[in-house]
Amino acid sequence: MSELLIDLLKINSVSGNETPMRNFLLEYINKRKYTWNVQPEIYFGEDLHDCLLLKFGNPKTAVFAHIDTIGFTTRYENQLLPIGGPEIDEGIRLVGEDRLGPISCKIVLNDDFVFHDFPRAIERGTLLSYEQSIVIDDEFIQAAYLDNRLGIYNCLKLCEDLENGWIVFSTYEEHGGGSIPFLLRFIQELAPIKYALISDITWVTEGVHHHGGVAISIRDKYIPRKKFLEKILKLADESGIPFQLEVEGIGGSDGREIQFSPYPIDWCFIGAPEDNVHTPYEKVSLKDLQNMIDFYKYLMKRL
Repeated sequence: MSELLIDLLKINSVSGNETPMRNFLLEYINKRKYTWNVQPEIYFGEDLHDCLLLKFGNPKTAVFAHIDTIGFTTRYENQLLPIGGPEIDEGIRLVGEDRLGPISCKIVLNDDFVFHDFPRAIERGTLLSYEQSIVIDDEFIQAAYLDNRLGIYNCLKLCEDLENGWIVFSTYEEHGGGSIPFLLRFIQELAPIKYALISDITWVTEGVHHHGGVAISIRDKYIPRKKFLEKILKLADESGIPFQLEVEGIGGSDGREIQFSPYPIDWCFIGAPEDNVHTPYEKVSLKDLQNMIDFYKYLMKRL
């Protein structure tokens, strides 16, 4: 498995503190961009918070990948508040750091409240995330935060031979979104797009399975435009790359904010399915991940 993916999985980037991931991506991109087919224009800085955008050539399509994760905020009296929708079970190990040093503790449940067992008080407002444990075999990768480290990894692989398109690393997706509106305005004022693809990770369900191919979402809680979906599905058939169709009535992504924006941009969520969602043990088929990478490369040459 790629050293890059292992590095991505080791970075803490809880919603609200995406700076470590943005800095890692910026360093990686500046080192590797000279090996890519097209040199991108790179946009970042305080006006974009911790988001990062790459513009290749003359874009019509943007690929969005969120760089934040779920986690916890420390409150008072050893209490924890969830960020996003993490799985909360007794004994799950959490890590973080405050001004007094590194933190490693376990979740403790008491009635309807969530606590930690760290032997000293943790500074209020400290962000904690799942302790990372990466397991890889011939078929699967299992780790915390495959959602959305695999989406980020897909984007970085896409950069290698992308000729025209935006690659957009967004923030806050796991806790209500918030960065997409100003990112879309930035994009539409500089080099407007017609299409958006959401590079994210979805669920294994009764209708979406490991080794079944990349999942193309017909809908979640929100519904993309049918005309655009038909275009995506026609290209999927032509590609010969294994894929499966997802139909859900719940869940969402950065696609929600694209749909709610004032811009007429068609969007579609396309990603590998995972089991054990929002736990420290998220699990994805390596075949499905490769299908995801291959399909994005195919799409970005044809949209």
